Amino acid sequence: MDQKKKKIMRRLDYFVHMRPIFDVRSLFSDGTENYVTPMEPKPGDTVKIRFRTKRDNVDFVFFISGSMKKPMEVESSDSGFDYYATEITVGEEPLYYYFEIQAGQTRCFYTKLGVSRNLNQSRLFCLVPGFSTPDWAKGAVMYQIFTERFCNGDPSNDVLDNEYLYIGKPVNRVTDWEKLPAADGTREFYGGDLQGIWDKLDNLQELGVEVLYLNPVFVSPSNHKYDTQDYDYVDPHIGVIVKDEGDLLSTRGDVSRPGTLSFGSTVSGNEISGSDVAGAASENENAAAPGSDTRSWSEREAENLTNRDATRYITRVTDRRNLEASNAFFAKLVEEIHRRGMRVILDGVFNHCGSFNKWMDRERIYENRSGYEKGAYVSADSPYRSFFRFNNEHEWPYNPYYEGWWGFDTLPKMNYEESQELEDYILRVAAKWVSPPYNVDGWRLDVAADLGFTPEYNHQFWRKFRDTVKTANPDAIILAEHYEDASSWLGGDQWDTIMNYRAFMEPATWFFTGMEKHSDEYREDLRGDAGSFQKSMQEGMTEFLTPSLQVAMNELSNHDHSRFLTRTSGRVGRVEKLGGEAAGEGVRPEIMREAVVMQMTWPGAPTLYYGDEAGVCGFTDPDNRRTYPWGHEDHQMLEFHRRVIAMHRRYPVLSHGSLCFLGSGKDWLSYGRFSGKEQMVVVFNNSEERKELTIPVWPAGILYDKVLVCVFETTRDGFSKEEATYPLIGGELKIVLPETSAVVLEARPRWLHI
Repeated sequence: MDQKKKKIMRRLDYFVHMRPIFDVRSLFSDGTENYVTPMEPKPGDTVKIRFRTKRDNVDFVFFISGSMKKPMEVESSDSGFDYYATEITVGEEPLYYYFEIQAGQTRCFYTKLGVSRNLNQSRLFCLVPGFSTPDWAKGAVMYQIFTERFCNGDPSNDVLDNEYLYIGKPVNRVTDWEKLPAADGTREFYGGDLQGIWDKLDNLQELGVEVLYLNPVFVSPSNHKYDTQDYDYVDPHIGVIVKDEGDLLSTRGDVSRPGTLSFGSTVSGNEISGSDVAGAASENENAAAPGSDTRSWSEREAENLTNRDATRYITRVTDRRNLEASNAFFAKLVEEIHRRGMRVILDGVFNHCGSFNKWMDRERIYENRSGYEKGAYVSADSPYRSFFRFNNEHEWPYNPYYEGWWGFDTLPKMNYEESQELEDYILRVAAKWVSPPYNVDGWRLDVAADLGFTPEYNHQFWRKFRDTVKTANPDAIILAEHYEDASSWLGGDQWDTIMNYRAFMEPATWFFTGMEKHSDEYREDLRGDAGSFQKSMQEGMTEFLTPSLQVAMNELSNHDHSRFLTRTSGRVGRVEKLGGEAAGEGVRPEIMREAVVMQMTWPGAPTLYYGDEAGVCGFTDPDNRRTYPWGHEDHQMLEFHRRVIAMHRRYPVLSHGSLCFLGSGKDWLSYGRFSGKEQMVVVFNNSEERKELTIPVWPAGILYDKVLVCVFETTRDGFSKEEATYPLIGGELKIVLPETSAVVLEARPRWLHI
C-alpha cells in the first residue's frame, strides 16, 4: 500500500474510532538494542532503527539523517503502542539522525533530549560504525582501590621512617592502621599493597565485585602515586622487595626528631628553601661554642642531605631484581583475578610525571646508577631532554626551569608535541600492560583532557592511544577522568567513556544531600529538587554514545572528593578546619542507601570506592583516603551492598535497558528501566515525611496485563526484599513510601498474581 492510500486510511480510521488526543509521552526511542539492532554496527551492516508511539495515535513517523527523510513503517503493535521501524545500511562515517512525527496538524521532532517543536541539531542520535565498548564492562560492578590504604598483606615492603624525602620532608611509616590521615598527610604510608588485595579477593567476590579499578601502581614516591617515577615497573613498595640494602636518611642525623628538620616545597640536588631552614634553626636550643660554626645542626645537615643519600630507597626502586619481581607478582595477581572471572583496570597518568621520574631525575637518584641514562634535569645531553619543555636553555647541569602541570615543579608536564620519542614510549607503555604477561583489561586516564599543550594534539594523541590499546587488546576499555562536556572525546575514535560526574555523581549528590562533591557548599534549594536533577541527567547523558553510557563509571565517592556518607550530614568543610572526627558526625546511612539504589539501577557501571560499603567516612583529599576498617565494618551497610549488588546483577535490564522518567515532585522522583523482556520501576522519597504517590508507569511499557512486585526496598532503619504486590489502575501505580526510602519494583504478568 503506497503512502498516499495509507494516509487516507488512517484519517478515515480517526473519524470512525475518534482517535484520542496526540500523546507526547508515548513517543520514545534511544540507542539501546531495544531500538537499534545491532546496537554496535560495523561498516556495511544493515541496522534496524525503531520508534515507539501510542497505538493508532499518529499519522507519520519519519527517520531523518542529513538530507534523507525516510518514512517509517509500523513493524509491530501491542495493547498500548505501535513500533515503527526502518532499515539503514551504514558506511564508515558516523550516522546522525532524528525523528519527525506528524499527527493531524501537529508536527514535532524527537532527539536525544526528547520531544520538541523546534529541532535541536546539537543533540541528535548517533551511530558510529565500528565503535563498540567491551560487553564485560556494560553495567559491570566496579570497585576502586587506593592500594596504599586497602590492606597491608606484606609488611616487608612497607615504606620506612626516613627512607627518603618527599616534597622536602622525610616520609614516615604509620603503624596504627586505624589512625586517621593527617591534614598534611602526603608523607604518610600505611603499607597497603598488592598482596593485601590478593588476600581480600574472596571478600570482593562475595560482595559481588566484577571489576577492580586500581589507583596508580607504578613506581612513585607518593602514597597516591600520581607522580610516576617509572612507567615500566610496579612499585616494589606495593609489590616485592628482594634486594633490600642501603641507608635510611636517619643515619645522617636525627631527622625524625620534631623540630629538627624543616625543608621547603622542593628538594632538588642541593637546593633547600632557606626560610624553612631558618625556622627550624630557631627551634634548636643547642648553643654553639664561641668561634665555631653558629648554624644549628639542621642548617648544616640541610645543605647536604638529599635523596642521593637515600640509598635504601634507591636500591628498592631502581634495582632490577626488585622491579622485575614486582612486575612478575602483579602478573600473577591479574591471572588470579581473571581466574575468578573478574577484571582489572589500571590508572594511567600520562599528562605529567613526577620530579623523581627517571627521565627528569630532579632528585638525582638515577644520576650515577648503572643501567640508567642521565635525566633531563641533570644533563643537556640527556636522551630525555625533549620529553620536557625547558624555558631556560643555559642552566645545565641541573636545570630547574621546566614546565610543570599547573605550575607544580614536582609534576613535570610532558612535552609530546616536540618529542616523537616520548609519544612512542608512552604508546609502548599503553600496549605493554594490556598485553601478556600482564593482560590488564583497560586504562583509566588521569586528567586526560590536559595532555599536551594544544587541543589539536590532545585529540590526535588519544586517537593513536586508542588504536594502540585496541590493537594490543581489543577487549580493553579506555575510560577517562573529565569533569566537563566530554562529547568531543566520545565520538568513537578516542575514549570509550568517562568517570561520570555530569550525568551521575553531581546530580545525585545535589538531589540526595544538597552538597557539593567536595563538601565545600550546601544548597538547600537543590536538595530534593527533582526537576533540576532530571534536567542535569538528561543533558549530561546526551554527551554519550549509547555504548559509552552503558560503561560509564558511576561513582558516589572517590579519591578526589569527600565520602558520600559524610556528605549526608550536610556539613560544609574540610578536615584541616573541622578535624577528622567531624566527618562521621550526623551522617545519615538511610540517605546513602537511597543513593546506592540509584547507583545500582542507573545506566552505566556502578563503581564503589573501597570502604564505602563498610561505612567509611571522610572529608575531601586526603581524609577520603582512610584505611579500610577490617574487623570494624558497618555490617548493616556491608550486607546492604551485597544485597543491592546482587539485585543489580540479577536483572539484565539494569545494564542494557532503556530509561525514562515517570514522575517527580519536591523530594521524590521515579524512573523506569525497560526492554521487551523486562520492565522495572524505581521510586525515591527523599523527604522526612511519608508520601502517597500516583505514578504513571505505562511509559515504561508496563500495561494492564502486568502487576508490580517489590524486589528491594530501603527505609530509615534498614532494607528488605519482601515481595509486596501492587496492581495497576489505568497504567498507574499507587504507592505509599515511608520517609527517606527507595523501592525497586519488577513488572510481572498479572495472571501469576491472581
